[in-house]
Amino acid sequence: MDYMTAKEAAQEWGISERRVQVLCEQGRVEGIARLGKSWAIPKDAKKPPDARRKSSTLIGKDVN
Repeated sequence: MDYMTAKEAAQEWGISERRVQVLCEQGRVEGIARLGKSWAIPKDAKKPPDARRKSSTLIGKDVN
């Protein structure tokens, strides 16, 4: 299996390297491995959904 670094994942997913590291620390990226201080992320890993958002709808807002 091929792996990429957190920096490469950040560029591919359009987020910061630190955010990728946090996602890895939280166990939200499947198939990761810790190599010393670095993360090995599978090349085919998908960016996890943003858990900071509750849903895609606007709750309590009048959209009309």
